[in-house]
Amino acid sequence: MSGLLAVVRAYYRAVTAFNRGLAQVVAVVMFVVVPIILFEVVSRYFFAAPTSWAMESATLIFGPYFLLAGPWLLHEGGHVNIDIVYNAMPRKVRLAFDCFGRIVIMGFCWVLADLSWPLAVNAWELGETSFSSWNPQIWWTKFFLPAALALLLLQALAEFLRAAARLVAGIDPVTGADDHAAAAAGDAA
Repeated sequence: MSGLLAVVRAYYRAVTAFNRGLAQVVAVVMFVVVPIILFEVVSRYFFAAPTSWAMESATLIFGPYFLLAGPWLLHEGGHVNIDIVYNAMPRKVRLAFDCFGRIVIMGFCWVLADLSWPLAVNAWELGETSFSSWNPQIWWTKFFLPAALALLLLQALAEFLRAAARLVAGIDPVTGADDHAAAAAGDAA
């Protein structure tokens, strides 16, 4: 069992480290988006000269930022949750819910990635543009959705394996802590 826990630990740490690093890299994108929007606001309201490119470029940049930060947000537990109900459940029930939730997320990612990949390829083949007055190439942005969904699926699998190991073996494969002892200590406190 310890060999399997070591594999889970290695997988979990690798996927989580990659998604953390990616989230930190894409966070820098806000240093590009904010000045673009500021430029548009100043141009529009102070000089009565709105641009044709600023808001669209900010949207094209913000979309990948939003998508690529999702896997890290899953790891951090930042998605919507009803904590008052979740925290009132016994530890094993919470872990079972964690496992079930991660399976649902993985299914969602698989289906949506499967549907979005052909759309991205089609946009690339057609050289899709936005058809606005600025009309930039947007086909490249469509590849971020299946890529982000693949990363979210990998992170959900990592979180599932961690929760399943804690549920079945009673050991957190990442920290090596005995969940049963930690639960008993938490109940005694």
